[in-house]
Amino acid sequence: MASNVRLKEQLPTLTTSIVKTYTDDDRINHLGHCPLPKYDVVVSILDDLTDILYPGFRRREGLHIGNVTYHVGSLIDALHDKLTTQIGRALHHDDRVRNASSDCESQADYEAKGQAIAIAFLEQIPWLRRMLATDVEAAFDGDPAVSSRDEIIFCYPGLEAITVYRIAHQLTRLGVPFIPRMMTEWAHKETGIDIHPGATIGEYFFIDHGTGVVVGETCEIGTHVKIYQGVTLGALSFPTDSEGQLIRGQKRHPTIEDRVVIYANATILGGRTVVGSQSVIGSSVWITGSVAPHTTVVLEKPNLRVRGGVPDEMKPEANYQI
Repeated sequence: MASNVRLKEQLPTLTTSIVKTYTDDDRINHLGHCPLPKYDVVVSILDDLTDILYPGFRRREGLHIGNVTYHVGSLIDALHDKLTTQIGRALHHDDRVRNASSDCESQADYEAKGQAIAIAFLEQIPWLRRMLATDVEAAFDGDPAVSSRDEIIFCYPGLEAITVYRIAHQLTRLGVPFIPRMMTEWAHKETGIDIHPGATIGEYFFIDHGTGVVVGETCEIGTHVKIYQGVTLGALSFPTDSEGQLIRGQKRHPTIEDRVVIYANATILGGRTVVGSQSVIGSSVWITGSVAPHTTVVLEKPNLRVRGGVPDEMKPEANYQI
């Protein structure tokens, strides 16, 4: 017991050494500043929004046309307050970072801006529902394994990721910093699908299976596009300035035109890369140049080597073409 007490006496010294690192290197601190957006509140905003976007499928049971107005009104009221506060915090934080300021003044001004953006975003909910209905329809039309649209809304991680993306993208378009990335990275953690909120994606978008999909910030995707698991729509390179710093704000990710299908584990890179409409990109291909419309791209007959279940010296190797 005495030994345990002596060991615990070291904790104040350990605490001091940890706190000293906060002054030695403050790049990963947020001390003495105004509050940041709260992660759990941002996630609760997504929960409230999906309850509105897909009424009857999420938390609240027993909804019908007689009580749904009250239910939605209550959620909208709560969302107004949450969005106003969290967007105001994000705007204030972004302003401090850009201007290298550490003050916490005029918070009311940021909340007023946050409220205006919150109202503008909430006005987009009818549009979001219409857009997401096309995504559900794309999944229903594109997957013979699904038995109903309800199954898609309940079960498909692709729709979950697309839903969060479409919410986050609208906030991005309204000039909200920080929060859209918090949303899409939460969806990334939940689904394994990484869609940057800055990407532009048309209607009737379907991600089948989904795990490992990456869609970069400046990617442009047309309508009726279908992609499978493991697809990467990424950057070919990252240009730098004369001091070696990344040049931001340029198009780095590909453009995928209408009615393209991209199969599993394909990698398509580069801001100048355009995959033409109604093309098919086969599994595991690597593309860094544009593809003309109505084109099919596949690997050319790779060899598969199979060894039998007997000792190697007793059975020769067999080569198979696929």
